[in-house]
Amino acid sequence: MATKLYNQKTVATSNAQVTNNLGVLTYKGFSSVESANNYKLYDIDLVKRDIINHFYIRKGEKLENPEFGTVIWDMLFEQFTDEVKKIIAKDVEDIINYDPRIAVNEIQIDTTDQGIRIQADIVYIPFNVTERMSFNFDKTNSVIM
Repeated sequence: MATKLYNQKTVATSNAQVTNNLGVLTYKGFSSVESANNYKLYDIDLVKRDIINHFYIRKGEKLENPEFGTVIWDMLFEQFTDEVKKIIAKDVEDIINYDPRIAVNEIQIDTTDQGIRIQADIVYIPFNVTERMSFNFDKTNSVIM
């Protein structure tokens, strides 16, 4: 039984106008979560959803691709040492760099009372837009099998 990935997600948005040099949508997709726009996502919203979906998957859970996903779920109950912090930072960087549409500028990892907080400054390459995404991985909301 799966529960929420994290208890909150915040994205600081910039005031930059998002268009490519042709003035048309670059990326089009579908999300079963985003019902506000008839489940359709475009451009930066689609890229954000893809990042979030990647963090939903525990490493080893994806069929035929055991290297896909994150190790953060396995690190929630570990003592937060410098080694664990390095492993998480590398994992977050790998996840963000997995998608060629984005790049990471900076990653900050901290502990919370019940989990791990990750903040990443992300650049959407085709649009030259930078945002800060925050993820709180909470022990009480993790998937325990």
